[in-house]
Amino acid sequence: MDGVNSNLADGSTWRLHHGAQEIARLIVTGTDMPWVHAHLEALPGFDEFRPVFTEQEQAIDAEDRARADACYEQIRSALTMTFPDGRPVAEFMVHIHANGTAGWRWHDEPFEVQSRECATL
Repeated sequence: MDGVNSNLADGSTWRLHHGAQEIARLIVTGTDMPWVHAHLEALPGFDEFRPVFTEQEQAIDAEDRARADACYEQIRSALTMTFPDGRPVAEFMVHIHANGTAGWRWHDEPFEVQSRECATL
C-alpha cells in the first residue's frame, strides 16, 4: 500500500500536538474525500482546546463563517498535526465534535488566511 493510502486506512492514527506534547490521536474510521473521519482519543492537554472546538462546531452549525474561521485560526496557531508515520502535516483543517469524532482535511502547502478573533481563546 502506498504512503497516502496507508495514511487513510481504517485504524491509521494521525496525531495532534501542542508544542512537543501529543494531545490527541485521531484514529481513522473512513474517508469522504477530501475529508478524513476518525474517532478521537483525547490525551492530557487536549481539554485546554476543547472549548475552541466546541465554539467552532457551534459556529459551523449557525453558518457563522467569520466565527468558524477565527476558531480555525486559533486552532492552527496552537496545534500541529502529524501523519501516521510521524511526518508533519503542512496544513490542515480539523473539526472535533462533541460526540468524540473528528473530521479533517489536509494539504501539502499552508493555506493563506486573514486574521480574526475567536471568542474562546
